[in-house]
Amino acid sequence: MTILENMQRAAPLALDTLESLMDAAWLSLERTTSHGWTLRSAGTVTQRANSVWPHCSAEEATPAELAAALSAATAWYTAHRQPVIFQIMHRQENAALEALLDEQRYSRQSETIVMTAPAPAAAVEPENGIRIEISHEPSAQWLELWWSVDGRGGQAQRDIVERILLGAPALYALAVDAQGQAVGTGRLATPMIDGGEGWGGLYSMAVHPEARRQGIASSILQALMRAGRAEGMENFWLLVTSANTGAQALYAAAGFAEVTRYHYRQAPLRRAPGAC
Repeated sequence: MTILENMQRAAPLALDTLESLMDAAWLSLERTTSHGWTLRSAGTVTQRANSVWPHCSAEEATPAELAAALSAATAWYTAHRQPVIFQIMHRQENAALEALLDEQRYSRQSETIVMTAPAPAAAVEPENGIRIEISHEPSAQWLELWWSVDGRGGQAQRDIVERILLGAPALYALAVDAQGQAVGTGRLATPMIDGGEGWGGLYSMAVHPEARRQGIASSILQALMRAGRAEGMENFWLLVTSANTGAQALYAAAGFAEVTRYHYRQAPLRRAPGAC
């Protein structure tokens, strides 16, 4: 099945709308608009929430306009004591910006696949002795497990990411084993934007290292899609790094297929001149 066929199978969805959904699902704590770009900051916690979203970098923008936009973005992040990072979707409209960042020697990193799927006709109940608890807010157990698997930093960074999570309406899945121990997490963001009705985004999929290869991630995925469908979600998207082939296979087995990709571009480090 081609990428276009999968988008039609899941539902027609413009890339502009998809990008808006992705932004709303993982909302940065501070943002501003500059030259048509959205500049996002959240204390350096996650690339997504601390990157430029160049959603108005149209093909017809002149080199001078792009240079001015980049200069303004650089000044804003410098004031925030953060590196300049772009999140760039693979689309023709970004070609001129990509060329400018190449000239400026921005690194390219973290290529990520965006996958979509329609809501399944019926979700499979777990058969591995796992109980899936669904809630509208992350419990202390949920946060503790997810942060222990995917978190980076201390309590201050954890507090920031909790605020990011609560920035959009969502469902939270916590997988609990027969002994009552939390072994897996998942989040279904359900942001409401024009044109994105009926779409939910799957995030924060994590399984405790000692509980992997037991079908827990699949159970969480199915439970969230089932719960999302009950709340009106007809289609789903998720993000997975291009290097994570195991997760890609899991999602493909659940009916997801690639629709596009994005990556990050980061400014090179600027060394201060020597004292002598």
